[in-house]
Amino acid sequence: MPKQVDREARRRDVVDALFRVVVRDGIQRASLRTVADEAGLNIGSVRHYFAGQEELMRFAMRSMLDRVGARLQHRIDALGDLSGLAAPQIRRCAVELLSELLPLDDSRRAEVTVLVDFSTAARTHPALDDLARETATGTRTLVRRILARLDTAGGLRPGLALDTETERLTSLLDGLTFTAVLRSDVLDAQTCATVLRAHIDDLGPATD
Repeated sequence: MPKQVDREARRRDVVDALFRVVVRDGIQRASLRTVADEAGLNIGSVRHYFAGQEELMRFAMRSMLDRVGARLQHRIDALGDLSGLAAPQIRRCAVELLSELLPLDDSRRAEVTVLVDFSTAARTHPALDDLARETATGTRTLVRRILARLDTAGGLRPGLALDTETERLTSLLDGLTFTAVLRSDVLDAQTCATVLRAHIDDLGPATD
């Protein structure tokens, strides 16, 4: 009797192989053949699950966005009610949550590297543009939600323009992420965390 293959599990295996190729060699090396080799499959098997490189790339990017989004949502839900905490504690919670977007360990570095490569590739690959836009708008939505919760709980200085602060903080996260991924010899994980924490603390009330 032929062995039954879990189609979705096999597609995930191929995507994981793609991620490893991207992290190690860059997205420009992530052809169907190199991904098939990485997954230990022949290229015909990969084509059985993905019609071509574009479908594989879109599926992989969607998988990464869903993975990171689910983890962030879980962390947001776990925050609960912040109103009983002191302002410095509230900001520490925000720093921990936002740190999920930075390459502070091997796992997050791999995720961020893949997202950076995909987002950069989208500039010249229109088929990825909608997902790259979703990445950018999703980050801003998350940052805005966190700042709004900080504001409501008394963790921010009164009168801050949240739209402006959203762009400032998103730009900071983007800058830290890109530099840490592209030039880890210039910006390490500890410095990324320190800069983020300093920025969030600067947003707090002067009377903490």
